[in-house]
Amino acid sequence: MDKNDKHTLPFFGIGKILPYMKKYRIIITAMIICGLGGSLTDILFPIYQRYALNHFVGDMTLDTLPFFIGIYVVTVVFAGIVNYISCFHAMKIEVSINRDLRNAAFSHLQTLSFSYYNQNSVGYIHSRVMSDTARIGTLVSWRMMDGVWHLSYLAGSIIVMFAVNPKLTVLVVLIVPFLILLFALFQKRLIRVNRQIRDINSTITGNFNEGITGAKTIKTLVIEDKMSRHFIKDTDNMLTKSVHGAHLRGLFASTMHFASSCALAIVLWRGGYIAESEVGTFSMFMSYAQGMMEPVRWLVDCISDLITTQVNIERFSRLMETESDVTDSPEVIEKYGDNFNPKKDNWEEIKGDIEFVDVSFMYPDGDEYVLTNFNLKIPFGMNIAIVGETGAGKSTLVNLICRFFEPTLGQILIDGRDARERSQLWLHSAIGYVLQSPHLFSGTIRENLLYGNPYATDEDICEALKLVSADEVIAKLEKGLDSDVGEGGELLSTGEKQLISFARAIIAKPKIIILDEATASVDTITEQRIQSAIDTIIKGRTSIVIAHRLSTIQNADLILVVRDGKIVEQGKHDELLAKKGYYNSLYTHQYEDEAINSVFS
Repeated sequence: MDKNDKHTLPFFGIGKILPYMKKYRIIITAMIICGLGGSLTDILFPIYQRYALNHFVGDMTLDTLPFFIGIYVVTVVFAGIVNYISCFHAMKIEVSINRDLRNAAFSHLQTLSFSYYNQNSVGYIHSRVMSDTARIGTLVSWRMMDGVWHLSYLAGSIIVMFAVNPKLTVLVVLIVPFLILLFALFQKRLIRVNRQIRDINSTITGNFNEGITGAKTIKTLVIEDKMSRHFIKDTDNMLTKSVHGAHLRGLFASTMHFASSCALAIVLWRGGYIAESEVGTFSMFMSYAQGMMEPVRWLVDCISDLITTQVNIERFSRLMETESDVTDSPEVIEKYGDNFNPKKDNWEEIKGDIEFVDVSFMYPDGDEYVLTNFNLKIPFGMNIAIVGETGAGKSTLVNLICRFFEPTLGQILIDGRDARERSQLWLHSAIGYVLQSPHLFSGTIRENLLYGNPYATDEDICEALKLVSADEVIAKLEKGLDSDVGEGGELLSTGEKQLISFARAIIAKPKIIILDEATASVDTITEQRIQSAIDTIIKGRTSIVIAHRLSTIQNADLILVVRDGKIVEQGKHDELLAKKGYYNSLYTHQYEDEAINSVFS
């Protein structure tokens, strides 16, 4: 059995979407009632037709014509009203469900830990939030409305025909078991193919995203042809799978259509004798038999869509059922709140003491420990530096301190208490974090700074900017703080973005500040500005610096040297140099490289 089959639920997994539909039950009920009303009017028209032919033509009398016209007009007007209402509600339900599903998905994504984003591409996540929710919204609105009309019309037509001529009706509806058998035969194949198609579509979306965001890199590496070949290969694969899926759906549809045409043939074959006595009844049976073909055709398309949408529901449900590797306990949430509903009145003031107690750690997707029985005490106000080659694992300690990951074994104490005894938001609100690759959100500089502290005054903003010499950047911009930074801050240089992100980190006056190679992406002059500000900023704070240039951390209270994911040395700058070990080698090599570069620059 396919491992994904466990997600296959009755009614195509619609049960997992029901919680999002409950708040719209009144609108959905109104849509269903109006849909039934519209179906009823369509069932009545062949009956009117039968009466008109048998009475006005067969009996050659017009005695009830005025009454007939009145009833007919009322039915037409009623049909127009209920069809309008049902369509209006279907549209409202679609856009409302889409909004709710996307809001729920996006909010849930904010609660997931880094490991989820490490394991899933942007295209994959984007497809969950946008494409899958759109298909689900269509299912619970338009498909539901169409289903109410077609199925009630089919049932009503059979009831009317059975009341008039049971034998002929039985012959017509014998086709239904055959349709059920066809559905059973095709369902699993179509589900499997549609899963493959949706997975390939996610890959294409991810590659497209990389092609856009990495356009500059692609051009500088002159790999346009390679990227195009990869993209074309994926789209060709999509074409192959889509054609296979279309072949199955076409075979299914043609077989179903053949079966529905048999129903009409039966009426023509066995219903001829009716025409001899009641031409109206024969005409009614013909109308119903022809009318039944539309619901059958709809049933074919609907089943295909349901099968496809089942895959969307499965994928959306998997996202919503994904649990973060880092979670707060119910007791912590009860006292401190969560990320969206913090109970700040219960938050203790954070001092900034950090301690690792027998910490062992393995990444969720790893197979060996990168820390084993690690102990380290960082008193408030201490300046810790972490150094090592690129990819050595310098960010591991920082990720643990910030609770981006949890220790596999042991404890991390914040102010003497296990960090897990208080909420993530409580800890994160006390940390100022500056990344090596600065990221600004679309909007103005002021809006980006207020992300660091939404209650900051203009005086607070100016103070933070001046502290990191970012006020000089603002002064050069025409609109100052109200200047737009563009998507991801693309309208600013890397150095300018880093200065703004630095100011954003300290504007909240954090007790713990983390600098993740914060000067690695800036020019020498900007680095000097930031470095001079760092000495001021770290006073009165616990600071952790992941260092790129070792010359910038010579005055650190403690230097941790990381190699191959493990801490191999620790101590002060002079002590480590005196050991003539790995740190000494790193420092010497970097000093020689800088000296050579200065000669040839």
